[in-house]
Amino acid sequence: MIIIPKEKPVVENLNSYYLDIRKLIEHYQGEVGSGCVYFKASSAEGVIFFDKDDLLNGFFQDSKGEAEGKTVIDRLVEAAVGHNFAISIYEINAEKVYFWANIPGADKIYEDLSAEFTDLGGLIKKMGSEKLTGFIDVSIGEGNEGGLIFFDNGEIIGNSFSWGKGELNHSKESQEILIQKTKELGGIFNVSRISLDKEGVELQSKDMEQEGTTNVLTMLEALLTLFERVITSHREIESDFNTLLKKKFIEKADEFVFLDPFAAEFSYADQKITFKGNAGDEELVKGLTECVKEIAESLGILAQLKDELGPWSDKYEKDLEKFHVSF
Repeated sequence: MIIIPKEKPVVENLNSYYLDIRKLIEHYQGEVGSGCVYFKASSAEGVIFFDKDDLLNGFFQDSKGEAEGKTVIDRLVEAAVGHNFAISIYEINAEKVYFWANIPGADKIYEDLSAEFTDLGGLIKKMGSEKLTGFIDVSIGEGNEGGLIFFDNGEIIGNSFSWGKGELNHSKESQEILIQKTKELGGIFNVSRISLDKEGVELQSKDMEQEGTTNVLTMLEALLTLFERVITSHREIESDFNTLLKKKFIEKADEFVFLDPFAAEFSYADQKITFKGNAGDEELVKGLTECVKEIAESLGILAQLKDELGPWSDKYEKDLEKFHVSF
């Protein structure tokens, strides 16, 4: 099964007979940075995912079967002329391309769940709480209709439905239609988890460094250290910094699961952060900065904190803009 996000076509329906596929990919690596080349013929189809530095993964299927991996890329390039493919290029956000590139190798964690015993709406919520990175494959009734619901760290990042045109659908209403159809007609659900390969993670880290993005934990560590210093300077504040922080973490744990002390995913001690969870950078930044601001506001020291944060804000200006953070 080939699954790609068809919401941002750069170019469509090129004839592979006239193309040098590798040069085509090289061009769009420079043009869009990251994305995929989709190959479609009457008897076969395939996809090659790329970022600005490398070819990440390939998937090919025809009447003889299907194959996945970097070795498939050569096979797909060679098959392009013989199959006379229609080729389309899709741009994919650099932070998401590794997600899509690893879908072909996803592992099923729940198979053949029946709508008779499993409510799809409840399953969606469960996968969100379990921070699934992967997708739910929904087959409705006799299998003539269906849909896919994609998750990245528990967050729904899109849906695809058999009654659509292959593009990602972000409509909550369409998702509710899918749920209602399974209640009326029955259905089967399969849940698959995507494990980002080590190479993909390393490439993503390299891209972030090249773009000048700072390690988020280093930035947050500096924030908490500075905030601790501000609070310690106020002798009239009866509670110590760690107690204030822990209380706020407990208060915000429903919204930011990684802050739950009982989960033991995040801790701050001796001006060092220890993090063992799966929360993404944006969630980490939002959760910690909200905690800091709310504590400062409750103590009446937010104005002073803003002044003290001047050098820190200047140093991490690009990161703060990226995550829409302001004090």
